[in-house]
Amino acid sequence: MSLQQQPRERETACDTRFCGHAVTFDASGALWFPELSLLVVSDLHLERGAAHARRGFFLPPYDTGRTLAALAAVIDRYRPERVVSLGDNFHDRVGARDMAAAERQSLEALTERRDWVWINGNHDPDGVAGLPGRVEDEWLFEGLTFRHEPKRGVKGEICGHLHPSATLRRPGKSVRRPCFALDGARLMLPAFSTTAGGLDLRHAAFAGLFDRRVLTVHMLGPERVYSLPFAALSA
Repeated sequence: MSLQQQPRERETACDTRFCGHAVTFDASGALWFPELSLLVVSDLHLERGAAHARRGFFLPPYDTGRTLAALAAVIDRYRPERVVSLGDNFHDRVGARDMAAAERQSLEALTERRDWVWINGNHDPDGVAGLPGRVEDEWLFEGLTFRHEPKRGVKGEICGHLHPSATLRRPGKSVRRPCFALDGARLMLPAFSTTAGGLDLRHAAFAGLFDRRVLTVHMLGPERVYSLPFAALSA
């Protein structure tokens, strides 16, 4: 079963509100705040292939270019004044320092004329090396808290880290896709990286992070976003 076979009530992006702000869930995995001209992405994991190669495990060396191309496309679509990247921007501590010159130039071009905020993640706790933009452990803006890892007890939190995904099952069929997860207090983004995996929302790592009675899931399809209550996902 593919997501194209689900009801087509959602288009390329879908809209809702979170903590008083209009938000758009984009099928790329980016989050758009139209009233704030703010684009949010999470878990780019740039230079993942290079990080694995340094450890003797070789992957096709195309991940950074593909992720940057996807990021450029979504920036061109919304033309934000501000961009926040929610940590694990690079897959390890030296990725920003050692990335190829051409890809560094592509990334620098994306940051031009924008207020760009890099949030530190567990993969890159030392920040980004020599790239334009501000580096923060967390960022407070318009009543919202942007950080990498979720922290209990904070209302208005926007985070990443866990790479949420959701599985929709029907008799004899199932589909699993990256997703946004949203209740009244927390909004978690999927990994924007083109090579990162996902962790199912029913995994123990999500225990206590969301009020499942009001949790909504926004699953990424190839060209559109599908929204459904958490209760609609089969165990």
